[in-house]
Amino acid sequence: MNIYPKLIHDALSTVRYPGNGKSLMDNEMLEDDLRIDGMKVSFSLIFEKSTDPFMKSVVKAAEAAIKTFVHPDVEVTINTVAKTALPPEPDKLLHGVKNIIAVSSGKGGVGKSTVTANLAVGLAKLGYRVGLLDTDIFGPSMPKMFDVENERPYAETVDGRDLIVPIEKYGVKLLSIGFFVNPDQATLWRGGMACNALKQLISEAQWGELDYFILDTPPGTSDIHLTLLQTLAITGAVIVSTPQQVALADARKGINMYMNEKVNVPILGLVENMAWFTPAELPNNRYYIFGKDGCKQLADELQVPLLAQIPLVQSVCETGDQGMPAVLNPDSPEGIAFMSLAAKVVTQVDKRNIEREATKRVDIQKK
Repeated sequence: MNIYPKLIHDALSTVRYPGNGKSLMDNEMLEDDLRIDGMKVSFSLIFEKSTDPFMKSVVKAAEAAIKTFVHPDVEVTINTVAKTALPPEPDKLLHGVKNIIAVSSGKGGVGKSTVTANLAVGLAKLGYRVGLLDTDIFGPSMPKMFDVENERPYAETVDGRDLIVPIEKYGVKLLSIGFFVNPDQATLWRGGMACNALKQLISEAQWGELDYFILDTPPGTSDIHLTLLQTLAITGAVIVSTPQQVALADARKGINMYMNEKVNVPILGLVENMAWFTPAELPNNRYYIFGKDGCKQLADELQVPLLAQIPLVQSVCETGDQGMPAVLNPDSPEGIAFMSLAAKVVTQVDKRNIEREATKRVDIQKK
């Protein structure tokens, strides 16, 4: 007996999809992969979701229809394809990422995002594969710091899922909510909306293989931080502060959040930003306008490394506003400081991975 595609089509036309009462052919559920080899027939059926409740019954009905209307001895193989695949489980998120680093500060205005941008570019200059996620939903600054404010990420289909393709600049893969909102308007979202948007940037993006995935977190401790801790197993945290006592007091709160026994994310070290002011015309002078060695003293007290002391110089601000992180100028004092920071972060991450078990996501049980 010769089996033709029309015989298969006619048989599947007798099978109704319970969801709407139409036939499989009317619903265009037959994938374009029909194969006929003698008495062997194989094809795929398309469903809206991988959790479709009618999937098993429809597959059985389709097989029965072919044996009834074509021939009882036909050997039928039916696969299923979901239009919308489910997002991966949290433990399977970013499976191609080796290390996840959260850069945090207790308060705003200490230059955390500047440090984050330069750290990411510095790691890329060292030859590592780097991704950077701007998790500050209400005040995204990374598009400006990388001079990609006018870029708009596009989506591509990977394994049945539409994934956002990050913008690449200076060897860093970058995503920010700033790419998707009007930069001149305030983002008026409740906490739940912000957290859901953040989860999408993590789970629905094509991050690929990365050595370091850097998270630029908002200042303070908030729902965003909790969402990150519940969604990702963070390798370690880098805390940024100025030497001021008021900034250090807030930095302690951020450190406490990560060191809490329920969170247990290692502190890789502290970065003292704006450690001293050096005017361009007097490059050898240092003016400690925010205090001296405040972060160094805090690092000694907490027995964590002081990763860097970054000077306050006009060029750091200017290059940030121009979208060219200072680390791109390796001969400048600030460029040298940021490259040193990147190298020390690599050392601390390697040390942490040797001495400690992998971090686990925070699991908060509802009572």
